[in-house]
Amino acid sequence: MLASLVLFLISVATGIGLLWVFRRTSDQAAIRATKKRLQARLLELRLYADDPRVVLAAQKALLVENLRYFALMLRPALYATVPVVILLIALDGFYGRRPLAPGETAVLTAVLDGQAAPDEPVSLEAPTGIAVETPAVHALARREVSWRIRAEEPVAGQLRLTSEGETVLMPVVAGEGLHCCLYGRRVRSRLAWLLAPGAAPLDARWVKEIKLDYPAAEVSYFGLRTHWLVWFLVFSMAAAFLLKGRFRVTV
Repeated sequence: MLASLVLFLISVATGIGLLWVFRRTSDQAAIRATKKRLQARLLELRLYADDPRVVLAAQKALLVENLRYFALMLRPALYATVPVVILLIALDGFYGRRPLAPGETAVLTAVLDGQAAPDEPVSLEAPTGIAVETPAVHALARREVSWRIRAEEPVAGQLRLTSEGETVLMPVVAGEGLHCCLYGRRVRSRLAWLLAPGAAPLDARWVKEIKLDYPAAEVSYFGLRTHWLVWFLVFSMAAAFLLKGRFRVTV
């Protein structure tokens, strides 16, 4: 319940924040004038539907006004993109996946570095509460090593993967409810790490990425369960639509 309330409040705050950004960075007078011209061209198409020359001219003008409207909306959209993307990445770490339930299985995969032998031995040690059900399975063409693990009880610990004398850790969580920063992957590339900043980048030479396929989480409102991003878009857009008059914003 608390997690759902927090998502609702963040979504509404995002909608309000977007209104503020549009108010501060867009040419509102030009947007209003462009929308009026668009409405006029649409009305012209209806009134002179029997005159091909007028219809053709109106369609051409309508295309021009649409391009002008798009250009006017581009600047505030660019200003809003970076903070919204950062927010979405953070929210996905909390709402995108859920911990393993007791008795549930998942696949852990290590992607080997290109200079490492594709069949290089890799050992896996699991914390108490997590069972390793299969030996290492090598996919030579993809340079991957995979195991199936199973949650036996609620736990928050570290999986230990060792190869070439180097050990790396992969967080693993089992239990009920949502859990912060549950991205399910660690990467060595700093650029790729920006998309999953919950775990520190890898520094071992033999591995490029570790993936743990946590189940996708769903959030419930009004008895309906679906992906958190759907609710985020619904609440933020509804807030922006309902409050645009108070903020004197035309979109």
